[in-house]
Amino acid sequence: MQTTIELDKVIKKELMIIDSKAATKAEILAELVERLAMQKAVTDPAAFLADVYLREAEGETGIGQGIAIPHGKSPAVQETTVAIATLENEIEWETLDGKGVKAVILFAVKDSDANTTHILLLQQIAILLANDIFIEHLKAVTSVDELFELIVNQK
Repeated sequence: MQTTIELDKVIKKELMIIDSKAATKAEILAELVERLAMQKAVTDPAAFLADVYLREAEGETGIGQGIAIPHGKSPAVQETTVAIATLENEIEWETLDGKGVKAVILFAVKDSDANTTHILLLQQIAILLANDIFIEHLKAVTSVDELFELIVNQK
């Protein structure tokens, strides 16, 4: 059984947004889902977005320190991947610490990957997000290249 995933296989620069102007949770989720659709990672953006909102209804995905990790597993997902955005301005989100969000990491999970890849991905991202220095760097990146390097070069 696979125990790790090479993050550079599921994280692509084309799915990253730096300093999004989105002012609400709905706006940033729509922007990230649109990016996933443009890259053919999802075939039905509306269906995938509905699945993300279903998961959101189960409990907060804002994990604190300005980070949210919304996710959806959906038949609309062609390949399990991650879309990431940093926000120009903090937005409101249901979070564990009651504070706003400055970075959003959206997991798009293919139905068939739901029990394996999804969990491994979440574990690896969770390990990164347990590091306060990583979080500070994540919120401070100024380019897609910098964001990509920050994530895939963590060991």
